[in-house]
Formats: sequence, structure tokens, C-alpha cells
Amino acid sequence: MEQIGILEGREKQIFEKKEGAAAFDISCEKTSLSGSVSQRACVFCGSRVVLYPVADALHLVHGPIGCAAYTWDIRGSVSSGPELHRLSFSTDLQEMDVIYGGEKKLYLSLIELIEKFSPKAAFIYSTCIIGLIGDDIDAVCRKVQQETGIPVLPVHSEGFKGTKKDGYKAACTALMKLVGTGPIEDISPYSINILGEFNLAGEAWIIRKYYEEMGIEVVSTMTGDGRVGAVRRAHGAKLNVVQCSGSMTSLAKDMEEKYGIPYIRVSYFGIEDMAAALYDVAKHFPDRPEIMEKAREIVSREVKTLYPELQKFKQALSGKKAAIYVGGAFKTFSLIKALRSVGMSVVLAGSQTGNKDDYLALKEMCDEGTVIVDDSNPVELSKFILEKEADLLIGGVKERPIAFKLGVAFCDHNHERKIPLAGFEGMYNFILEVYQSVLSPVWQFAPRKGGSL
Repeated sequence: MEQIGILEGREKQIFEKKEGAAAFDISCEKTSLSGSVSQRACVFCGSRVVLYPVADALHLVHGPIGCAAYTWDIRGSVSSGPELHRLSFSTDLQEMDVIYGGEKKLYLSLIELIEKFSPKAAFIYSTCIIGLIGDDIDAVCRKVQQETGIPVLPVHSEGFKGTKKDGYKAACTALMKLVGTGPIEDISPYSINILGEFNLAGEAWIIRKYYEEMGIEVVSTMTGDGRVGAVRRAHGAKLNVVQCSGSMTSLAKDMEEKYGIPYIRVSYFGIEDMAAALYDVAKHFPDRPEIMEKAREIVSREVKTLYPELQKFKQALSGKKAAIYVGGAFKTFSLIKALRSVGMSVVLAGSQTGNKDDYLALKEMCDEGTVIVDDSNPVELSKFILEKEADLLIGGVKERPIAFKLGVAFCDHNHERKIPLAGFEGMYNFILEVYQSVLSPVWQFAPRKGGSL
């Protein structure tokens, strides 16, 4: 096999944990290297990731039609009620709109859509071309809001401004304009907001059920199965519980500064982290010890059911090797723990949006020889999967073709999956998918496994 090299300029974003290695100083939180075909998405995509699951809001993309590709069909986010978010709207700017400006078209589009669908709020996404031609979408939003009486919120998500992470920030800025505008008189003193859970396959319902069984009121989930009314009341909760730290930590910090609401970081993936997410919330309400008692009861009940099933999978999966490349580094921590519980090791661990602290923590928990990558690309992922002889790649839709072309099993742990992977039942679903993927007989015919091209 011909040796695959690393692109010049990418060396500092890759680290291999081994004896004698240089001091850990991975480079991160920077724009992608030109020409590297980064697996990241753009600023606009990041904003849509966060805001799109608000199901009773109108989502209008101001720009060329191609930017409106992020529809429900390629990014699941299920709703228990309204499904306005499943419709993708665009102002569909043409050449003459670019020359003369698109403000009038935006205004007319908003008036027509609000009259037809009666949304509780409207989010207007600026794309690259809007940043170039200078449309004043803030002014248009203010005008439409005055005329219609609903919140019309600009989301400054021009793709060229940065990375997907900048889109998260733009979305959180828009959400903060809603938070604090609703009544909070009837909210329990034992209440939380769940931040960074997007209900891709019903996970928000699973997590909410655990907390409500503990006696905790969930004021809002931001933004999975989200409602504008719940977001407006979110400042009445006593604690923010942040699942996706990369996307929602800025909102949690803003709410702490403005409303004095503390926040904790959790993960709902894997037995250890799911249990910790329940215990950590219970610890925040020490004056009501029955909340902690109920948390222990839930964990005990779920683990007794789950553990024997995992042992069956462990017999087949022990010794297998996995590569992980996902959006946020915090998810990587949980996946490493989950795979270890069935005897698998991780030979590659990376993320699109991790920071220095994330990667330092990742280094401490990884085994000797593990490669840690920031903002990777297909060439690098292919290189390390082959060199480390990984049996499985865990990633998103952009990583799936890499795995299949290399004859490696794949598990979708990103935004396109249809089966819940969070919570205790999600842990079973995850390991079952890993087992079925890694042990599939199809790999005997793949080139890497000795078959023919």
C-alpha cells in the first residue's frame, strides 16, 4: 500500500499518544486549511443545527436556493406536535437580486409565509451572498415583527465568516433574544433546561422521562422538539444542563450572566455518563433528597436490565478497534467509555470543534498509540484507519463513504440517524449497531479484508 501523507500545515492538529512524544500542544479552534476538504460544515450549517429543531417556528434561508439543502430529510429532528420545521423555505436569490439587493424579496417572503403558516416566531438565516451584497436583514426583521406581532429574529450566519462553531454562536445569540420574554410564575423550584439535545431520533423524550420521574420539571429543551413558548420561559429554570457543549455553552454562559442560572456539562451517551447526568442534576437540589433517591433507583433498574445484554456483545467485540470522528469532543469521551465497556479499544479519536481543554482530557483517557485529530479530512482519516487497522469508524454522513470504501464497519453517531442512541436504552441500540456492523459477513469481501477489487 502506498504511504498516505499528511498535508503540509496540518501537522500541529494531529497528535499520537506514545512514549517519548513531544509535549502535548495540539492546535485547534482555527479555520480549516484551504484545500484540505475539511469534514466541517459552514457557519450557516452550524446555526441551522441549533435552531432548526424549534418545531413551531418558521425557518427562512435568505440566499440562493442551494443553501436551503438542510431539510428535515437529511437532518432528522422529530416533533411531538407541530412540524413546520420540516418545511425548507428560501428567498431563492437570483442574479438581479444580487445586483439590486434582496431586502424587498425577503420582506415579501416573510409576510406571505407568516400569513400562511402562522408561526410562533421566524428565524432568518443570512448566507454568504448576503454578507457580500450587504442586505440589512435586521431592519427587515424589525419591520416585519412590528407588522405581524411575532418575534422575527435575524441569524447572522454568513458561511465565509468562520466555521460551524461560529454558527452555533450566531444561533445562541438569536435564542437569547427569545429567552426572558415569557411568564415564569408557575415554574417549579426544582426545574431545569436541557441545552444541546436536538431530538434527532427521540432522545429528548427519553431524557425528559428520566428527569420527570426524578421529580424535576423540564422547562425547555433547546432545541429538540422545541417550542418558542418554552424558550421564552427558559429563564425561569433553576439549572441549565448542557449536553452538546460546543453548540450551547455560550448560551448557558449568557443565561448565567443575565439571569444567574448556573449550568453543568453532561453527556447522555453510555452507562457511566448517563448515570452521572442524573446524579449531577440531583446534587443541585440537596434540600430534596428524594430526587437523588429516585435517580439511584432509575440507574439501578436500567443497569440491571442492560448489563447482561452488554456482556453477550462483549464476548464477540473484545479486542476490536474503533476510530471516532464526531462533531464535539465531549461526545468522544462518552463513546470511548461505551466501547471500553464491551472490550473495544479506540485507536483514533477526533472532533470538528474541540478546544484545548477537550483535547487535553482526551489525551488523558486515550490508550497508548491512539491518534488524536482536530478538524480532520478524508485523507487523514483514511491514513490512520488503515495504519491502526481499525475495525469500525464512528462518525456522521460525510464519514460513511470513507469507511465503506476502506472495507470498514460504520456507525452513524451524528445527525442523520433514525434510532435513539442516548439514555440507557440508547446504549443498547448503540452497541447492537456496533455488533451488527463489525461482525457483518460482508467485510470478508471487502478489499482491506482480503477480497478482490
